Amino acid sequence: MIVVRFKVRCQPGRAGDVEALLRDVAVASRGLDGAIHFDIGRDLTDGDCFVATEVFADRAALDRQEQLPEVATALGVMEHALAEAPEATIFHVSSSELWGE
Repeated sequence: MIVVRFKVRCQPGRAGDVEALLRDVAVASRGLDGAIHFDIGRDLTDGDCFVATEVFADRAALDRQEQLPEVATALGVMEHALAEAPEATIFHVSSSELWGE
């Protein structure tokens, strides 16, 4: 299993544009084979930041997600809308369990 944490900080006044694009990415990504979870939230202490937590069955599922046209569109716009380079970390997880079980 692969978990991706992706964080972006928008230029002031650009968060609305980026939010709309990220919504499109989330909808398309959630329908992919091998996408276990795909969530994007706004940072509670910095309204210009968005954080995505993406969970995929394997690298092939992540690769499929990265090829979505919605991802290409979002990355193209973000190139000019972000205040700094995105932060991204890929975690390789060998096991997981539901909390409280």
